[in-house]
Amino acid sequence: MLVKKTFILLSSAMIAQTVSAQFLADSTDRIADTIQIQDINFLSKNLPRPLQLKTDEGVASFSWVNTKVLHHARDRAGGLYETRATVTPNGDYLLMFPDGGHYNGKTKKINDMLAIRSKDKGKTWEKPVVAFDIDYNQHAFIPFIPKNTKRIYAFGTQPVFAMYVNKEGLQENTPIGYRYSDDDGYTWSEVRFIRPVNDPEFRGMSVMRMTETDKGTWLLGSHEADWSYKPLITRQYLLRSEDKGATWELLPGKRHGGWHAKGFSRMDEGRPINIGNDKVFFMTRTPEGHLWSSTSADDGKTWSPLKPTPLVHPDAPPMLFKLSDNKTLIAFHHNRHHDLDYTGLSGSKREIMMDRSELWFSLSKDNGETWDEPRLFLVNALAEAYVSHFRNYQCSYMDVFADNGELHCFIPHRWQRVLYVHFKEADLNKFPTKKQLLKK
Repeated sequence: MLVKKTFILLSSAMIAQTVSAQFLADSTDRIADTIQIQDINFLSKNLPRPLQLKTDEGVASFSWVNTKVLHHARDRAGGLYETRATVTPNGDYLLMFPDGGHYNGKTKKINDMLAIRSKDKGKTWEKPVVAFDIDYNQHAFIPFIPKNTKRIYAFGTQPVFAMYVNKEGLQENTPIGYRYSDDDGYTWSEVRFIRPVNDPEFRGMSVMRMTETDKGTWLLGSHEADWSYKPLITRQYLLRSEDKGATWELLPGKRHGGWHAKGFSRMDEGRPINIGNDKVFFMTRTPEGHLWSSTSADDGKTWSPLKPTPLVHPDAPPMLFKLSDNKTLIAFHHNRHHDLDYTGLSGSKREIMMDRSELWFSLSKDNGETWDEPRLFLVNALAEAYVSHFRNYQCSYMDVFADNGELHCFIPHRWQRVLYVHFKEADLNKFPTKKQLLKK
């Protein structure tokens, strides 16, 4: 019916009290009375078939999709952030994410990078442990295992308090670095910082997956932001290394000459992915209303002009991966964009954050040149519980890997819970298009 080196086990003593001012009067996670899909409100008890409620997980998806909440944030006010996972060299599933709050603007340690492991292909998961026992906050785990090695890298933003300016609008920009593990992710090296040869003091944010080309070149996205501008300004870059991370170059050049969408002065959270034959596809976030992309034909040295793809998307990150054939690209996107004049970022603006409530996907079999019709994957089904809509509708920043003929997905749902979703690749064609779902 339509209705318009050290592991630390977490203990109970680490559970923080919530800040009541951040929550609505009824802050219990409950199923909403209505669920909006493509601007149509449906009674949650009467969703269009074959969509169905996953009541325990607070989402709506399909019968062939398996869902499970693996972890709740230890502090509802602080929340947990970007969930990233990988298949380790020994075949375990290793999931890592920061719990306790976001590093942005913090002047003291408030979060820990947690690790959860599955030794049986996702059937069961061990208790979370602290992956890095360090004295500064974490942002995200960017998993990377170079070809023909058993070393796991953990790349990402490194907000060391003494190494970045936590004021004047530059609070997101920190050193970029990495740790590595040679024992399947149980213990990790000390951090190594990336100092590009053409901009040694580069500061930015890296949170999206990286890639390795056929020639062994490493490519990692990073962007800088300046919040002192109203609206803010961001610039997108790529860090490129031809020598296994020993040296790096900042592309397209040193600061502040990064890529941006003209008319918006924004571009960030870029995701490169190797497509073979010296070619790399690159997808990035803009506020223009679509995901944008570029292609390099020379091992990531130079890039075609960035331009919009047909994939409708709000100011949110690309979620770009490969199927198990290592050829077909799958792009998860929100397929919603309700603020055409949008040039800023506000977690309180309902329509902007609500655009993150739906997850659709499109496939490309020609290296990102064309994309098939979007199919619905999942939608948030929980009622509003937070004053800030930044949390209420969050289904973005999903991470995915393919294994055993299945896609394994990890969502920081509402920035409060780790939602594990998996389904067989053979069922991709079962997911309905908009026309199929909304047919009368």
